[in-house]
Amino acid sequence: MSIPCTTTFDFNGHNIAEYKGMVRGIVVRAPTISQGIVGGLKKIVGGRIGAYREMCEQARGEALEHMLEHAAEMGANAVVGLRYESSDVVDTATEVLCYGTAVVIEPV
Repeated sequence: MSIPCTTTFDFNGHNIAEYKGMVRGIVVRAPTISQGIVGGLKKIVGGRIGAYREMCEQARGEALEHMLEHAAEMGANAVVGLRYESSDVVDTATEVLCYGTAVVIEPV
């Protein structure tokens, strides 16, 4: 989805014509069996855990896509104030939340 997003609260060269409201995308992810095995071994020997990083990147991407779908459903053409948060749901699952404010922007 090609809705522009920013972590700031304005778009350079555009005016915010309308605020549509808060939008969010939520994903709960657990590692696959292979990610869990590789991650478990890395925890023992130390080092970067690429399998978990990949899982987190996928979850962030999915949460962003869900948020953008929510914004489009509200009639927005942009999102300002984009943020991510994450938390553990259980020992093996992580929730990723992507949220922001859906807006309609117009060129200056």
